[in-house]
Order: sequence, then C-alpha cells, then structure tokens
Amino acid sequence: MPTDKQPAGRQPSALDALFWRDEILQVLFWMQGEGLADAAGMADLRVFLTSDAETIAFYLEKMTAEGLLARHSSGDGAPAVPRYALTEAGRREAGHRFADAFEGMQMQGHGECSPDCICQWEGPAACPAHQHDHPHG
Repeated sequence: MPTDKQPAGRQPSALDALFWRDEILQVLFWMQGEGLADAAGMADLRVFLTSDAETIAFYLEKMTAEGLLARHSSGDGAPAVPRYALTEAGRREAGHRFADAFEGMQMQGHGECSPDCICQWEGPAACPAHQHDHPHG
C-alpha cells in the first residue's frame, strides 16, 4: 500500500535514499528487460528487495514524485493494488545504473572459444584466434 510516511518512523539518510533508488530502479529495469513485467507491485518487488513493505512503499512513492516511476492501479475489479513502472526518465537512469553495476559481467565471449580464452573476460575483440573473422560486430 503506498505511503508517504517515512520508513519505521525514522529519518532516512541520503545513503538510504541512494541505496533504495539503485535497488528499485535496477530491479524494475531487469524485470522489464527479461520480459517478466512492465509494471511491478509490492509483492513482485519484495521477492527481490529484502525490506519491509513500508520502506519499499516509501521509496516507490518518493521516486514516483520525482518522476522516475509511474503508479498504475489494476483495473480488473479486484481491490486496487498499485503497480509501478519506469517512466522514460526512470528507464534512462535505471539503464545507466544497471550497466554500471554489472559492467564486468556483461563482457561475453562469442561462444566459439574455450572457457579460458581471453575473450571470455575481455570481450570478443581480444580473442587472438579470430582477430579478422569474428561473427560479432
């Protein structure tokens, strides 16, 4: 349930706000990128975010007010359950944060070399075996 109350009756620090912004943006970006959901509700997010519902709701509403998220309600006749989706600004910021957080894990090999080939950790351009005929561009 959305709330504008501060989590657990305490003043969140700037570090808390930065942490939750990163976490929420990255989870929503990942869920969208994997085709799991374009918008997520509290139950969806709590699977990936280890905190109480009040804290997560506080930051969801804060990020909605900042224009990073858009709140939607289910229209299926059930009690209104808010779902949150990235806005265009939120998607841009989430993409940058996701790329920064997982930069070292995103260099993938091209699948033609052994697991110990340098291209597995430095990228396909580093592969000495296929300098001129790599299938990727």
